[in-house]
Amino acid sequence: MTLCMAWMLFFFVKISNAQPVQLKNAAIAVSPSVPDPMRTTVVKVLQEEISKRTAIRLNTTGSWPVKSVPVIAIVLSSDKEYTGKKVPVSSNTASAEYKKEGYRVVSENNGGQQVIWIIGADTRGVLFGAGWLLRNLEMKNKTLELKQPVNIASSPLYPIRGHQLGYRHTANSYDAWTVQQFDEYIRELAIFGSNAVEGIPFHEDDKGSPHFKIPASEMRIRISEICRAYDMDYWVWTPVEFDLKDKNRRDAELQVHEQFYKACPRLDHIFFPGGDPGDNHPSEVLPFLHELQKRLIKYHPNAKMWISLQGFNTEQIDYFYQYLENYNPDWLEGVVSGPSSPPIAETRYRLPATYKHRQYPDITHSVRCEFPVEKWDQAYALTLGRESVNPRPYAFAKIHETYAPFTDGFVSYSDGNHDDINKIIWSMRGWDVHKDVDEILREYCRFFFNDKVEYSAAAGITALEQNWNGALAANGGVEATLSYWQKLEKENPALKNNWRWQMLLLRAYYDAYTRRRLLYEQRLEEKANTILAKATKADADKAMDDALAMVNTADKIPAAPDLRQRIVELCDDLFVSTGLQTSVDKYQAKGYERGCVLDFVDYPLNNRWWLADEFAKIKALNDADEKLKYIQHICRWEHPGNGSYYDDVSSVSKGPRIKTISDDATDIAWWDNGKSRKRLSFQTFQGTPQLDYKDLDPNARYIIRVCGFGEALLRVDGIRLSPLQYNKEADTFKEWIIPLSLTQDGKITVSFDEPEESHLNWRQHSRISDIWLLKQ
Repeated sequence: MTLCMAWMLFFFVKISNAQPVQLKNAAIAVSPSVPDPMRTTVVKVLQEEISKRTAIRLNTTGSWPVKSVPVIAIVLSSDKEYTGKKVPVSSNTASAEYKKEGYRVVSENNGGQQVIWIIGADTRGVLFGAGWLLRNLEMKNKTLELKQPVNIASSPLYPIRGHQLGYRHTANSYDAWTVQQFDEYIRELAIFGSNAVEGIPFHEDDKGSPHFKIPASEMRIRISEICRAYDMDYWVWTPVEFDLKDKNRRDAELQVHEQFYKACPRLDHIFFPGGDPGDNHPSEVLPFLHELQKRLIKYHPNAKMWISLQGFNTEQIDYFYQYLENYNPDWLEGVVSGPSSPPIAETRYRLPATYKHRQYPDITHSVRCEFPVEKWDQAYALTLGRESVNPRPYAFAKIHETYAPFTDGFVSYSDGNHDDINKIIWSMRGWDVHKDVDEILREYCRFFFNDKVEYSAAAGITALEQNWNGALAANGGVEATLSYWQKLEKENPALKNNWRWQMLLLRAYYDAYTRRRLLYEQRLEEKANTILAKATKADADKAMDDALAMVNTADKIPAAPDLRQRIVELCDDLFVSTGLQTSVDKYQAKGYERGCVLDFVDYPLNNRWWLADEFAKIKALNDADEKLKYIQHICRWEHPGNGSYYDDVSSVSKGPRIKTISDDATDIAWWDNGKSRKRLSFQTFQGTPQLDYKDLDPNARYIIRVCGFGEALLRVDGIRLSPLQYNKEADTFKEWIIPLSLTQDGKITVSFDEPEESHLNWRQHSRISDIWLLKQ
């Protein structure tokens, strides 16, 4: 054995044999150099969070306790000693505990006395050091231990790490919270490295919420007080949705702002979203913001003003940058990049280095948003929808890593605590971009659940993210994930009232229920199509009745009623535990798109609503031949015959030849408050899809048929074709003959040019939902 190997073995044995520090009788001692309110706050955080999990309440001491009492000593790195004890800081002043918000946590045996030092560079460093300790303690009933030795020093990579918590009815949960719930949640975000909270004040007051515990005008001041206690930056998002040329309204708005500024005990940043919402030109916006800044610094001298370029057109964006070049405004701190902003890299490139750049990432939505779930199965989009419980740890770690280098940090867009895990991922990767995602999840589970489920629950969260990967019907892992979480649920009854636990269970049950319904209801439609395929002119009406009865079996004999019942129970539990509003009627959510998964739990996953409407049209026809032709068209929709192909555009399960995706997932429709009776394929679409076809018969003639709305400027192998049929109305058809010369090599590429529709609202843009290649 070499000397090096022997040393490593000795070191391993020494570490593995080290007994954990027993802290249940520890006293907390805080150096006088730590100023209030943090001096009080950090003690309160440690005492309360430990007591919740262990029923142990640590005492505090103003002097160093006797040797028999372990000590948690909280100091600043500028303290060279505390009560005669040398503070174990690094001699290297470039070490983390000297950097802004940095800390060092050290375990030490001081003459037989166990000491845990929390050494902060500043007040935030003290709190973040305490957060590290809480995330790494072993806490259970009457047990409080820390594995040793510990000597960890850390400071954040990005200076801005925050989340929007809007007390408004638009949110799916925040509007139901008490002051205490906001305090607890903001504290938990700080424990995981967040240093900022963004509120949504002013005109949201007028709208109110049936769930408000106190008026919004009061809550926003209370949140400011909470931020002061935890030394977290308080941002506010303040759009203007009226014409700033209206002098009376402009003056009134300035007055409203000033009253708010005066009332806030802490206020650090004002964020004005340029044109989302709002329609004012930057020539009006920038002078208005300058006026706001003058009022802001009267009450908060160090507070900053920010603007986003969201919704601005090219001329307006150019005007903004020209303004910076001409006036070099020192009253403006920086630019925020969020949904509908110019590309984030372009913004950093064009923005002078003197101005900061903050990201405003949408971590709260799954579809029709900035960062949609890639190739999300339509069954999920129709049921879980835009704002469901959405843990996406690995996806958002990658997204953060991609965009963060162009910024000084982020304050996320969030409309509820359903995105809680995403917040933690962003916070901790904003602190350390290389921190392992699984390690973050394990710390999350250890702190919010217990160390018993640290590994298993973290793996379960990862499994939930994989539930959304690819075609749902082919994802057998969804059933395994349900079984896994049911086992965790059974083994951990003490967690049944924990809202984070309830959310993860809800997703496991909901995903599996949706998959079972999808398989069942799609099979029923296949059977219905078989019935229709056998129809004759003599029995066409009966065939339609029988086919409709077949697909409607899903309503009479539902799939997995036991899973559905558990979903209902969990939605009830979540409304009680955290105010999560999963239904408009039952829980008074603001709208169906706002996380109302219970309202869509039974949305049809076959075409039974559309078939009922189409059959009524067919029965009204007088021509028996036309009736039968219409029926055959329906039953062969997805099965056009040998040698022919069908693709449901933007369907991950039924569009195998589609090569394109929509970056913002606006290819998933939201019609009739999510209760559209349209054919399911009509509700997935793109404007300019691309497809590749192989193994074509070089001797055969082919026709391309497209269903959609508006224009479809077809090219085959780059050649623009003229149509045989070209209907522009919604859900109508267009057809083209493909020249034989293009299919001689047995393959073609189909693409579509983008029509000029910049003058139209995006909802009126052309769309293509279904594409057939029909062999003649």
